[in-house]
Amino acid sequence: MIQVKNVTKKYGSFVAIKNFSFEIKHGEVIGLLGPNGAGKSTTMNMLTGFIEPSEGSITINGNDIVKNASEAKKSIGYMPENVPLYLDLTVKEFVKYMAELKFVCRKERNKQVEEIIKETGLQEVENKLIRNLSRGYKQRVSMAGALVGKPEILILDEPTVGLDPKQIVEIRELIKKLGKDHTVIISSHILSEVSQICEKVIIINKGEIVAIDTPNNLENMVDKNNSIIVTVEDSENKIQNLNKKIKQISKIELIKDNQDGTKQYVIYANQNIDLRKTLFDILPKENITIFELRKSEPTLEEAFMKLINKDIEGGNENVGNN
Repeated sequence: MIQVKNVTKKYGSFVAIKNFSFEIKHGEVIGLLGPNGAGKSTTMNMLTGFIEPSEGSITINGNDIVKNASEAKKSIGYMPENVPLYLDLTVKEFVKYMAELKFVCRKERNKQVEEIIKETGLQEVENKLIRNLSRGYKQRVSMAGALVGKPEILILDEPTVGLDPKQIVEIRELIKKLGKDHTVIISSHILSEVSQICEKVIIINKGEIVAIDTPNNLENMVDKNNSIIVTVEDSENKIQNLNKKIKQISKIELIKDNQDGTKQYVIYANQNIDLRKTLFDILPKENITIFELRKSEPTLEEAFMKLINKDIEGGNENVGNN
């Protein structure tokens, strides 16, 4: 379905993407993850044919995205992050206009427009001006535009950004539904969302792939053997020396440095030792304010942070298979 082989993208002397290689099979739902500036947007722009790779090749359904761009792009429906819509058109007018732009056969055009409006749950607002719709409905309209032409591949850039919790759930369910009939690639900062929707995750950092694997495998990669997650305010970093006071602590690992001044750690204990009561007792005495303290469970966010931190420290290592 999609083959990316040894792809590099350079802007002058700056290397935005370095030697990417991966495959996406028909019907897979893939999450593309990475911190800001990692290269996600560049990757998506190359997959959609908006920009060309400096080196390597991208093949969509057997068609090279550069050498046979028109055929390759027929297989792709793209929903960009900023929801570029014509606000003075009604929903139905916009979807029809997208059908004209994509050269949908005139005989099939009206039928396809009706099917897409139904598929995306827009029947109740199909005659309303787009400017008068909520953000959630605008996301649906943008997705409807991506579905025009019946593309086999959907590329969704931050599909739930700016939505309220109810709208996020609605869009998430819509994506799950679309994943039954399409290959879907999602770029998102909401890792819990990716974990629930995606079958496989590609994590990139500083223009390089650091992991390709299932969310479950990545979550299980994080060592959870008898460990505690604790978020604290600790201006003097006293927690780093806590193992001198609590002998049962085997390791203390910083996993997140928050913008509000708090820090999140994993505290590993010797086997069969539950440190929660001891930590609740000791931390306040050390003037360390506890914001959260819980037994750790595998999460994609923790696996993501572990991989990114390893990469920052120079320990870049690919996980999983392409």
